[in-house]
Amino acid sequence: MHSSYSKSVSHILALALIGMVPIALVAQDVAKPDVKTYARNTASNNAASKWDIFVGFSYLSPNVASDGFDNFDSTSIRYGAIGSVSRYFNKYAGVQFEGDYHNDDNEGHPTSTDFEGGSGGLILRYPTANFTPFVHALVGGESAGSYYYQNQWGVVATGGGGLDYNTPLFNHHLAIRLFQADYQFNHQDNIANFNMLRLSAGAVYRIGSFVPPVPVTLACAVNPESIFPGDPVTVTATASNLNPKQHAVYSWSGEGVTGDGTTATVATATLAPGTHTVSGKVSEGKGDKVGLKPGEVANCLASFTIKPFEPPTISCSTNPSTIQPNESSAVTASGVSPQNRPLSYTYSAQSGTINGNGATATYSSVGASAGPVEVTCNVADDKGNSATAATTVTIATPPVERSPEQVRLEARLALHSVFFPTAQPRAAHPEGGLLESQQQTLKTLAEDFKVYLTIKPEAHLILTGHADVRGTQEYNQALTERRVNRAKQFLTEQGIAESAIETRAVGEEQELSQDEVKDLIQSNPDLTDSERQKILHDLTTIVLAQNRRVDITLTTTGQQSVRLYPFNAEDSITLLNEKATASKRHTHNSTKHVHAKK
Repeated sequence: MHSSYSKSVSHILALALIGMVPIALVAQDVAKPDVKTYARNTASNNAASKWDIFVGFSYLSPNVASDGFDNFDSTSIRYGAIGSVSRYFNKYAGVQFEGDYHNDDNEGHPTSTDFEGGSGGLILRYPTANFTPFVHALVGGESAGSYYYQNQWGVVATGGGGLDYNTPLFNHHLAIRLFQADYQFNHQDNIANFNMLRLSAGAVYRIGSFVPPVPVTLACAVNPESIFPGDPVTVTATASNLNPKQHAVYSWSGEGVTGDGTTATVATATLAPGTHTVSGKVSEGKGDKVGLKPGEVANCLASFTIKPFEPPTISCSTNPSTIQPNESSAVTASGVSPQNRPLSYTYSAQSGTINGNGATATYSSVGASAGPVEVTCNVADDKGNSATAATTVTIATPPVERSPEQVRLEARLALHSVFFPTAQPRAAHPEGGLLESQQQTLKTLAEDFKVYLTIKPEAHLILTGHADVRGTQEYNQALTERRVNRAKQFLTEQGIAESAIETRAVGEEQELSQDEVKDLIQSNPDLTDSERQKILHDLTTIVLAQNRRVDITLTTTGQQSVRLYPFNAEDSITLLNEKATASKRHTHNSTKHVHAKK
């Protein structure tokens, strides 16, 4: 035996094992899982290979078990090659063919020995995420020879196991065989029996996988998802991962559900309001044998909601809304049903009578007292839902004839607003700020109002204070309170009871605009056209002065004071001049000119 020969044999064995890779690829089952499923299962190491091809180096320790081979050297052989091909029937069990070659490489030396052979048998494994342990039992033939004996074939039995480490290399196809430990018994007729220990390690290339079929899935969709009783509902089923070579059968269940195939309809007219569920099912298989294997059946659920009919809404109005005693008013009701159900109307009134049907009715005030009368409009649909709305019609109080004296006094009570200088009255002197001309206005009002109270004792005067926009809101509010209190104080000093006077301070909130002041100047009968033009030249200052006032209102008639500024008063310059600016002085001169002409 020659060393070069043993090396060549080792190399040829390794190449032969590698050459078996394409053979195993061709021999794989044609049916493969889809790529995405394979990649997903392989990445998580849940898939077991169909073919394992192992190539590695091997250590052999032979031991002669009989005396027939006296000159055989049982020295361990550290140089050897091993390879195997395993085909698995499922995730755990398969068959294996294995071949090995061992030579101690002592060419021409009496200690030179070699073993080579091949075996086949069963292999069992338990694949996990990172490691795959295995055991095998093989029977085959083994050739043994030495320096003194020609190689002779005999029966060999192998039993052992090992551990593979599953690497992510080559898309999880490559594993490392950390170790393989085997016991071998070799019987050589008329020579000897050998008890041998073999240790191996190398690389494993895995081909194919036992990936379970992708299970069928089913999704159901309802359209629409929310309805009223009687509205149609359609349910659609969408199946995934069906095998196009097999037959798919759909079935449906649920209240009012009918249909086959991928769609079903639901009759909702008799269903109660609430949530209802439709069940769908798909089964695949060959012929009538559907749904018999795992993953061939899928179910789905879909829900829809039946809403109760929404009640109608109604609005109600009267025209005219105010009538004289014994007159009538038209009542109009507007009802709306969200589901367009038929509607009916009824009416009622607090007093008087009302007649009508449909969306209109007539209210009669005959026999009703003066004042507001509530009218109620009702609407109902054919499902028993109803709604109510109310409106009012006012029966006017017959006018009371006024005495000639009352008419004369009301005509005499020509109310005029009272004006104040800038920032008057001051907080330190709340009794000031009321100029002579404005005091005279209040004196005239007080004299006439005291006589008027003898005829209309329920009458009141309402004093409303205003301020221009200068100053903070808080400052102007306090200023207008001082102004109405000063005017009230003066009126009580003229003999009017405090209970007959109401005061309101609004600060700068109800300021007269520039256009409103301009209209007042244009309509002032005490001014000539040339005087109006001179005053309008300084309109900004006049607007400020026009808003420093107290308005007066008579409660019995609603009459409000005239807001004409007293340009012709003796103290009008004082009203304008308080804290005057350069621009205001021109206005003062214009006003002084107006007064001089008067």
